[in-house]
Amino acid sequence: MTQLDLSRFDALTFDCYGTLIDWETGILSALRPILIPRGIAAGDDDLLEAFARHEAAAEAGPYLRYREVLGRSLRGVCADLGLEPSADEVTRFSGSVVDWPAFDDSAEALDRLHARYRLGVITNCDDDLFAASSRRLGVTFDWVVTAALARSYKPALTGFELAFETIDVPRERILHVAQSLFHDHVPAKQLGLTSVWIDRRHDRPGAGATPQAEAAPDASYPSMLAFADAVSAPRP
Repeated sequence: MTQLDLSRFDALTFDCYGTLIDWETGILSALRPILIPRGIAAGDDDLLEAFARHEAAAEAGPYLRYREVLGRSLRGVCADLGLEPSADEVTRFSGSVVDWPAFDDSAEALDRLHARYRLGVITNCDDDLFAASSRRLGVTFDWVVTAALARSYKPALTGFELAFETIDVPRERILHVAQSLFHDHVPAKQLGLTSVWIDRRHDRPGAGATPQAEAAPDASYPSMLAFADAVSAPRP
């Protein structure tokens, strides 16, 4: 990848889950209390890949609240393992987003980036669930576009198009920052957006909780802090 001139941009839009919030840790922490009492000892990567498959299928159909997407995803993962979760387990898993932790570097990085850019979020989540995650991040975003507002989920283009209508910045001055090639970088490139890949899984094989995809982001950093450092670095 060539070096990206970060001074070209006035606004940053972010994916939240996987980029700012450690959703893989959150998903696994919500799954284990369901699986362990039943003697299920599936590996982390196997569980995350199964979740990715079922979540993408639920999000590709008619619009559902993200709580319902999570419920369907849990039932699919459990069916793969030959078990059926209880109604209470489905309810707890569906609301577990509020407990998913932020990455250690997210709040500091966002605070530093907000000194230079206006910040937005384009997220595959319900409004109230994202609000809980936003509090963990400690920043007030200038724009928030949720799946609940767009009535669709990335990689569909609707959320991005709603963001363009909402953000009073020319598209060429917006930089999209995300972890998921599947959910974010593929549609960003379809729309002509410049994008930065926060490669949270850079030292681990596989795609984790996102389906495999091929995309060509314009720059890549292993963490949000590394990206913030690049923004702060003096230009050569």
